[in-house]
Amino acid sequence: MGDVHMEKNVKVKRKLKTRHISMIAIGGAIGTGLFMSSGLAISQAGPGGALLAYVLIGAMVYFLMTGVGEMATYLPVSGSFATYGNRFVDPAFGFAVGWNYWLNGIITIAVDISTAALVMRYWFPHTSLLLWGLLFFALIFTLNAFSVKFYGESEFWFALIKVITIILFLIIGVLTIFGILGGEFIGTKNFTTGNAPFNGGFLAFLGIFLIAGFSFQGSESVGIMAGESATPEKSIPKAIKQVFWRILLFYILTILVIGLIIPYTSPALMGGSDITTSPFTLVFERAGLAFVASIMNAIILTSILSSGSSVLFAASRMLFSMGHDGAAGKIFQRTNRFGIPFVALIICFVATFAVYSLSFVSPNAYLWLVNASGLTGFIAWAGIAISHYRFRRAYVKQNKDLSLLKYKAPWFPIGSIIALALCLLVIIGQNYQSVLNFKWDEVLISYAALPIFIILYLSFKFKNKTHIIPLKDVDLTQNTDYQSEK
Repeated sequence: MGDVHMEKNVKVKRKLKTRHISMIAIGGAIGTGLFMSSGLAISQAGPGGALLAYVLIGAMVYFLMTGVGEMATYLPVSGSFATYGNRFVDPAFGFAVGWNYWLNGIITIAVDISTAALVMRYWFPHTSLLLWGLLFFALIFTLNAFSVKFYGESEFWFALIKVITIILFLIIGVLTIFGILGGEFIGTKNFTTGNAPFNGGFLAFLGIFLIAGFSFQGSESVGIMAGESATPEKSIPKAIKQVFWRILLFYILTILVIGLIIPYTSPALMGGSDITTSPFTLVFERAGLAFVASIMNAIILTSILSSGSSVLFAASRMLFSMGHDGAAGKIFQRTNRFGIPFVALIICFVATFAVYSLSFVSPNAYLWLVNASGLTGFIAWAGIAISHYRFRRAYVKQNKDLSLLKYKAPWFPIGSIIALALCLLVIIGQNYQSVLNFKWDEVLISYAALPIFIILYLSFKFKNKTHIIPLKDVDLTQNTDYQSEK
């Protein structure tokens, strides 16, 4: 794995190429949420409700990504979101955002590993989930333990597999809708079945926002990669611009095709751990391609592991960044001869395995982890929206020329405001049913990440007597060399 250099080697290396970052931007967030959970969204809110939810969350993610792009091209640092909160808002805010994002990563990896182990039961129904979990942990750790170029190359090919799969799915889906593959003409009849297109009213619609958000989580990791990009001023804007088309083609059209082909009343859409419950498999079977279930199983498995590897990268870089900013121990800023923050990577690995072990403690632990992952993700997105809003306002306040920005978010300030408003809506209303029914144990599980964030923020603030930085005093210097080297 390479010796850890504990002296002066405290920099990551800029080895990610534009093609790496572009492909990761296109396919990096495609995983469990889209392949396995999209059917559940349709079953709960109907095809129209699910489509609208994904459109709104997709718009929010696009707005967030334009903000990330603006900040990341101006200040390309590894583990960027904690640094942005620290410099543009309040050191206490950066501290809370950083640790929340790290916690989100740890929980998300545990969810991905649990899901991957469950998927293996399609082929090996009686094998140990713990055994598969250990194997997958070793795999994603290995992908992250060598050079960042090795990581980028592996993620490039993983993402390419996902992109090709979804394109084939959309082609076959359209042919099925029009009856070209030999079946009957479906058209739009499933958009008028039962209570369709909208089922369950506004509360059901609000309830699937978290599902939709979970599907998109990971998109923001492109900003974290800026610190290890060979040419961040070129690769980050290109990747951000591709996000719009990814959202349109890979999320919105996918939900539309599934909703048109499979009635929302179908019990199969309710979801589960078996690959046969994936809406992708259901659509292929409807097209007369039942044999493809095993192939989809392999593709979904690689997608989940790719997602876990990407999140481990982001979590380790966040811990590395916090080590630099004083929000975590200085030992986390140490790197090995490959430029990998090895101490941070090992701590992430150990913490993730500890969280993963919870899934064997209670049968409900998996659902708890999914809920916690979704909420911490939205808190992180809210932090990004606030940081970007403050960055641009400080930039203007200090009379800097906007034309000098290498990438400028086109929808500011509306984009940041809409993104923040939607994040807060989901955070507050994500488990309204438990609140209305006074199920306080479920409320505690669903909202636990929120008081943790508040405690992190207030404890750092009171201990260090920090304050919200006046716009005229925001540090806009572009000193990034302390973290990265060519």
